Amino acid sequence: MNKQIDYEKIERRARNRKILLKTVVYAMLALWAILVLFPFYWMMLTSFKSYASYNGERIPQFITLSPTIENYIKAFSAVPLAKYFLNTFIFTVVTTAIMMVVIIPAAFAFSRLEFRGKNLLFTLFLALMMIPNELVIITNFTTITNLDLRNTFAGLILPSVMSVFYLYLLKENFSQISDELYYAAKVDGTSDLKYLMRVMIPICKPTVVTIIILKVIECWNSYVWPRLITDDQAYFLVSNGIQEIRENGFGRENIPAMMAAVVVISVPLIVLFLIFRNKIMEGVARGGTKG
Repeated sequence: MNKQIDYEKIERRARNRKILLKTVVYAMLALWAILVLFPFYWMMLTSFKSYASYNGERIPQFITLSPTIENYIKAFSAVPLAKYFLNTFIFTVVTTAIMMVVIIPAAFAFSRLEFRGKNLLFTLFLALMMIPNELVIITNFTTITNLDLRNTFAGLILPSVMSVFYLYLLKENFSQISDELYYAAKVDGTSDLKYLMRVMIPICKPTVVTIIILKVIECWNSYVWPRLITDDQAYFLVSNGIQEIRENGFGRENIPAMMAAVVVISVPLIVLFLIFRNKIMEGVARGGTKG
């Protein structure tokens, strides 16, 4: 009887410790979520405050009782933000599509095909990741300028159509697919292209989708390169638009309108993540799993 009571006490204590541990973990996660989401909440809140109410706050208010969309109207009327959205969409879609056309066959070649110097060539590709980005930008700027491609979509897109990191990530995922599957397909007379399209890409679809989304985010947030290579409004991206809002005066004075412009630019990426969040998590998990 005493032994039974002792076992019950031990089990109860273990259960209580488990509950306490979960409570602490969830409390820490909730605190971290609040810290991460608060800047975006503050940005959204500020964008719906009027210029007068924002400047009249001696103590920052965490809610607003008189929201307004006037700031969003000002953000689109101050600069041709809709045009910049279209330019950014074209730049993002074309750049991402070309990059996938480049890195998917390259990743397949490095993971499945055998040719002389493959390991050395791949090592050289990886070595490119060691080069500071500032040096690459200088080289790209000189090349694009010499080709007379400044203020063109080609000048914006070409330097961004290759990524060694995404090539490495996709190659590692392709390498996890069993070699026996490839040899069986070759025995059946399947070409390399058909095997890539019908077997490897569907199996690694989460990783492919993750790479696409990460590239879209990278292109959408691109700032330094568009600022260097374009000075014609016809080719400005949304990042240029934000800078133009700041430089034309009202962005520095009218912070709520500036926040409205930032919200408008951020929303597409947030929606994209919410739609494909499961694919992103699956792709990241697969990237860390062998076999």
